[in-house]
Amino acid sequence: MPGDNPLDAGRAVSGGHRDSNGNAPATAGWRQRRLTRPFGRLLLAATSLTALALVDPALAQHTPQRGIAGLPMGAFEVIQMAVFLGVMGAALLSAVALIRERARTSAENVELRAHIADLNATLQRSDALLNLRDQRIVVWANDNQKPELVGALPAEAAAPEDRAAFLAFGRWLAPRSAAALDRAVAGLREKGAQFDLMVETHSATPLEVQGRKTPSHTLLRFVSLSQTQREHAQLKLENQRLAVDYDNMVGLADALKMPFWLRSADGRLRWVNRAYAEAVEAATPEAVLREGKEFLGSAARETIARQHAAHPVFEQTLSTVIGGDRRKFTVTDFASTEGAAGIAVDASGIEAIREEYERLVRSHADTLDQLTTPVAIFDEQQKLRFFNQAFQKLWDLDAGFLDSAPDNALLLDRLRSEGKLAEQPEWRRWKENLLEAYRAVESQEHWWHLPDGRTLRVIANPQPKGGVTWVFENVTERINLESRYNAAVRVQGETLDNLTEGVAVFGPDGRIRLSNPAFVSLWGLSSDLVQGNMHISAIRAQCDTQAKDSPWANFVAAVTGFDEERRDGRGQTELNNGTVLRYAVIHLPNGQVMITFVDVTDSVNVERALKDKNEALQRADQLKNDFVQHVSYELRSPLTNIIGFTELLALPATGPLAPRQREYLEHIGSSSAVLLTVVNDILDLATVDAGIMELEVGEVRVDQTIAAAAELVSDRMDEHGIRLTIDTGQAPQSFHGDETRIRQILYNLLSNAANYAPEASTVSLACRQVGQGVEFAVHDDGPGMPPEILDTVFRRFEPRVNGGRRRGAGLGLSIVKSFVELHGGSVRIETGQDRGTTVICLFPNVPTGVRQAAE
Repeated sequence: MPGDNPLDAGRAVSGGHRDSNGNAPATAGWRQRRLTRPFGRLLLAATSLTALALVDPALAQHTPQRGIAGLPMGAFEVIQMAVFLGVMGAALLSAVALIRERARTSAENVELRAHIADLNATLQRSDALLNLRDQRIVVWANDNQKPELVGALPAEAAAPEDRAAFLAFGRWLAPRSAAALDRAVAGLREKGAQFDLMVETHSATPLEVQGRKTPSHTLLRFVSLSQTQREHAQLKLENQRLAVDYDNMVGLADALKMPFWLRSADGRLRWVNRAYAEAVEAATPEAVLREGKEFLGSAARETIARQHAAHPVFEQTLSTVIGGDRRKFTVTDFASTEGAAGIAVDASGIEAIREEYERLVRSHADTLDQLTTPVAIFDEQQKLRFFNQAFQKLWDLDAGFLDSAPDNALLLDRLRSEGKLAEQPEWRRWKENLLEAYRAVESQEHWWHLPDGRTLRVIANPQPKGGVTWVFENVTERINLESRYNAAVRVQGETLDNLTEGVAVFGPDGRIRLSNPAFVSLWGLSSDLVQGNMHISAIRAQCDTQAKDSPWANFVAAVTGFDEERRDGRGQTELNNGTVLRYAVIHLPNGQVMITFVDVTDSVNVERALKDKNEALQRADQLKNDFVQHVSYELRSPLTNIIGFTELLALPATGPLAPRQREYLEHIGSSSAVLLTVVNDILDLATVDAGIMELEVGEVRVDQTIAAAAELVSDRMDEHGIRLTIDTGQAPQSFHGDETRIRQILYNLLSNAANYAPEASTVSLACRQVGQGVEFAVHDDGPGMPPEILDTVFRRFEPRVNGGRRRGAGLGLSIVKSFVELHGGSVRIETGQDRGTTVICLFPNVPTGVRQAAE
């Protein structure tokens, strides 16, 4: 205890042999305590006194003072004595400790020399062992120095001697062994995980590898094995490989989404995967084994057992219930003498896909059969598997031959022999080139020109399984249409370029699509401006400066606007140089807009001159009408007075007249009557022209009206011996009209006929009912009318003698035409050289009303 030997307390003892607990032998400690105990006690007493005197001198003074041998001593003497004793004790202890340390050091040196000798012997033995030819050690120091190699392996291991080559384990070890060793070495160096491993070289030599780690070094030992050890190692390596393969196979089977099971020899389940457990609705595979749940029904298992009695492999599609639904599985089960293994692949989806595929194939076949484009499908053996009706119709082949699945080469030879394919200069090479489609990966296109003039575009489309789908497109009509279209485009282009009418076509985006030189010339544009899809706004900017009142703002709105009605427009504009252009905006069906320009400068100038002349003529005609109307009214009153006084003078009551006076009076009366008739006709025409004449429509008696008109002209006919014949056999008794105007019409017609009829000839008047109404015809045997007169016969104030006896005012036929048309009828003239003239007037059964007569 420290209290028993305060001199040893807190002091470490060095040197000498110590026991397992680090303690020195008991004899040496006893001797040490025996030698140092009196001195220690003395030193302790002196030290205590000295410390007491130094700490509290007053206390030392009160301490009982005893001297040596009982002599009285003062405090000062006590202190001196204590100091002296302390110094002497310390010196004595130091000398004893020095002697003791020298003895211990000497003993330790002897022991160390003996230990070094032992180590040298051990090292020599270790070197001898390490340098054997059956092992090699790799040593890594902890200071990350390069590893050292000690020892060597036998030649049959084929291990390289070079350090770098030896440490590249993948060069001389098997791949699996090299990978396992690399992982083990990494774990040894990083985590200190020791290992014992069997590896195999490229020469199939097994080696044992041991990995160890000390506080200062990392060791890797390669040991060559004996024959027995090698066989054991071979078995161990094979077991490792089998174990790895088994773990991989079990892991793969457990990861599969299809049920997998292993059975023992007695038929009980030994292992199932998770998919099996999910299929039988078990929580875990272990629960399946405990409860013995079966994936297949008893009938299915009996079928498998019967099959295994004759053959170890069973493969068939079976049905079972999963989650309440019956589904089909393709079951493969292998049985051996020690057990069986099986797997079930869900075939429900495959069956559904197969059925859907079959329906799709049938649907495609039905669709292709309805196409007008011929289609033929050949398989990888170049056999015809499908053809539609259009294909059979194209080649006019019998269905029996096509249904026999002929190969493609035979089909081509038959088409050639029947003259349905054009003869090729090198038939075999042409056919081989065509059949290259079965070895191609992309579609091929051929053009066949048949002997009957048709052109086919033949497309060979390779199928993924090696077959080819042939599509025959009859492009004869398309080629003809393209040819005609190209010709039409060229003709259209030449036509547009040579038109004097300017044409410009703009697209929906406002850019010019087409123009001709006339458009550029009319607007004075540069040729570059109307090319390159120039926008209409750029063209407008230049055209606005050329016109007085530019219409291009409306053109821009029509081209780029969103007017749903797309209304066409027309107009006219005048350029600064005096040119007048008439334009038309036409919307085309494809969303484009065409604008045309026509130079109508000459037409406008002529039109302006004609308008000025027409206005002058209208003013002159109006002046004439005003004059005639005024003069007619002014003449009627004097004529009435003259006629009245003439008739008064002719009365006997007035007085007797001489014969010559009476003759003169008759001439005055007849001339006055003619003049009154002309004035009345002029007034009637003026009334018609003014649109104020109204018909007094009533029932017109045909016989009475004809008789009244005939009586008015009887004197003139009798004067020239002309006979009048009247034919009313087919005439109606009456019809509706203005009797006065109709009588006036017949009078003018008869008067005109009497004027042109030869002496002692006959004038005929016929009336008959026709489908459109009542027709009056007056015929004379006069000279007829030449064509140039016939065109102007109804004009007013243009009298023509043309063989007539006298020239009138030229109003007779004009009045006839005006009055007939007021009734809604029509007038026509049938005449010819030496055939006479027939004037026919057609009156409707009921007049259509009052309307302005045509001049």
